[in-house]
Amino acid sequence: MGGNQTAGGSVAAGVAVVPGSTPHAYVRPPGSGAGGEDLEPGGAARRDRDDSGRRRRLEYPAAPEPLPYPVPDNHTHLDFRDGLVAVSVADALDAANAVGVPGVVQVGCDVESSRFAVKAAAADPRVLAAVAIHPNDAPRYAARGALEDALAEIDRLAAHPRVRAVGETGLDYFRTGEEGRPVQRESFRRHIDIAVRRGRALQIHDRDAHADIVEVLRSERLPEKVVFHCFSGDAELARICNEHGWYLSFSGTVTFKNATSLREALEVADPELVLVETDAPFLTPEPFRGRPNASYLIPHTVRSMAAHLGRDVEEWCRQLAANTEAVYGTF
Repeated sequence: MGGNQTAGGSVAAGVAVVPGSTPHAYVRPPGSGAGGEDLEPGGAARRDRDDSGRRRRLEYPAAPEPLPYPVPDNHTHLDFRDGLVAVSVADALDAANAVGVPGVVQVGCDVESSRFAVKAAAADPRVLAAVAIHPNDAPRYAARGALEDALAEIDRLAAHPRVRAVGETGLDYFRTGEEGRPVQRESFRRHIDIAVRRGRALQIHDRDAHADIVEVLRSERLPEKVVFHCFSGDAELARICNEHGWYLSFSGTVTFKNATSLREALEVADPELVLVETDAPFLTPEPFRGRPNASYLIPHTVRSMAAHLGRDVEEWCRQLAANTEAVYGTF
């Protein structure tokens, strides 16, 4: 997860997404989606510029060719807005379904978004939930004396049968400085304990913290399934994941031209431990890098991975689908 994004604007609803069309035809203004007003996206401000200060193209890309076998998106943020228009949960899922993405794992990053994830999963059978306090948010909760209550709420939410993972939790040394890292580590360990007690998978956020993440994992009792969300390591970390049976979830970043180390990690990864995700609305795959992302764009990443590995696309889809079910169960 890279940060909150929001969008304004609205268009008429009701047109299904087909390959080659743009999702502008199916979006709805806030409050009009089938999922109900309480399941409309939220967030802060739309990102009009990228990290380099350049203006972004805010139109959603055209829908890709459908996958030959359905593959879920195991990490997305339906409650974050991006682009020129607001998209309801139901319509976002319809667009994904139209291209062979049958379901998503909606991921929480704080108490509010975790509650949203549970509501979305309870309201739509195409959604499963993950709940957590993001490592960058843990120090903020702690600073106002609210971390204990927040963790207690995450523990309560994790008991819901539609919650299949605790995450995203972990360590982020890019956005949080030295002063916040002890709180991050303690929060990470507490989330691991919740995952173990609740029998849930663990979804890890790891940014610039590979060695310390591995150190914590090696020192704790872990749940049966551990997932490195938006895997950002190299071939050596992939080998460590293979050794421990930890899953590697690749996002659109694996398609980026400068992501040589990620593709080397993909080559090394045990195929039975590989997952795919969007982390939408962030990390849009090539050839649409920088534009709004959504679960319907998963086929670009899946096909790029298959091409790099020299795998038949349908065979690779079946492998990814089986791996996803092994971690999260059925929708």
